[in-house]
Amino acid sequence: MGSLSEIYSKLPDSMDDLPPPPSAEAVAQADYRARHWQSPVTGRLKPGSDAHKRAMAEMFRDTFNPYRPSVIEWPKLDPETLHKIVSLPIWDIAVQTEGKARLRMAAYAALVSDPDVKDAISRNAWEENRHKEVLAKMVAAYNIPMAPEPPYIEPKDPEWAYLVTGFSECVDSFFAFGMFELAKRSGFFPQELTDTFEPIMQEECRHILLFANWLAWYRATMPWWRRPYFELKVWAVWGFLAYERISLVRTVDDKGEVHTQDNNFTVTGTKDVANIDITLPDFMDLCLQEDERRFSGYDSRLLRPTSAPFIARMLRGAGRCWEFASEVVKANRR
Repeated sequence: MGSLSEIYSKLPDSMDDLPPPPSAEAVAQADYRARHWQSPVTGRLKPGSDAHKRAMAEMFRDTFNPYRPSVIEWPKLDPETLHKIVSLPIWDIAVQTEGKARLRMAAYAALVSDPDVKDAISRNAWEENRHKEVLAKMVAAYNIPMAPEPPYIEPKDPEWAYLVTGFSECVDSFFAFGMFELAKRSGFFPQELTDTFEPIMQEECRHILLFANWLAWYRATMPWWRRPYFELKVWAVWGFLAYERISLVRTVDDKGEVHTQDNNFTVTGTKDVANIDITLPDFMDLCLQEDERRFSGYDSRLLRPTSAPFIARMLRGAGRCWEFASEVVKANRR
């Protein structure tokens, strides 16, 4: 595929190679720009049009934050908080997921001929690599035991791999928004630590915004005869993700200890990151609110991911029905 610098669209291979921020004001301004963007083009941004494609690519380029999450001062944790962090069943999956994502996106970007789209997906690959570096630095800072990373193999079908990564991020990020906010409100982790990961959460918002608009652009511009096969592939991806989410992954660290990793932690792990009891419907409400808040600064004409919010509304409705039925049963027993 060529060197990393070629794949990542002229960005440096490592986040450590980025220029240091000139001042605290520059960091604050870059953080604001990463969360707010409006296209200067007037009128509708119709998927498949040049205006929509350019807006999608410009949004991702203009909102790039060169300073955060690269600038990190890991806070010193008390023993209890450190134990909470180390005990979370996510670190192997988190690091490996980012490693797979950077390779899959780079592999797909190498096949894209449109320069605007190629640049955006290449930058997305670079940012996934930065996330992996951040997680690696955190693991090292807090001596979190990890299983050896498997070799990252270039996918045989880059389009399939990109779809799996894109849809997976859309689901995981949506629920992670709610979980992250719950952790902040509960004070379960020190503010310094949640502040460190805040720009990563917003960067994930940008990633799924790009994917949703790429998907609409790709569907609108592909030849009609390819569309049925592509839609079958999309359904197959969702089937694969559903199977993946109900499974647990077991890994062995360098000391021979077995770790069980939860693929569905962003939905099931609320008690591991907060000391607040919250019902499933209320958690779905929180996820929907956080999803809307994080997207609110970007041009409303760009498409938002819809699958995870739809799933959340279905779960919320089912949860409310269950709560109502439970109350009725309790009342009849009195």
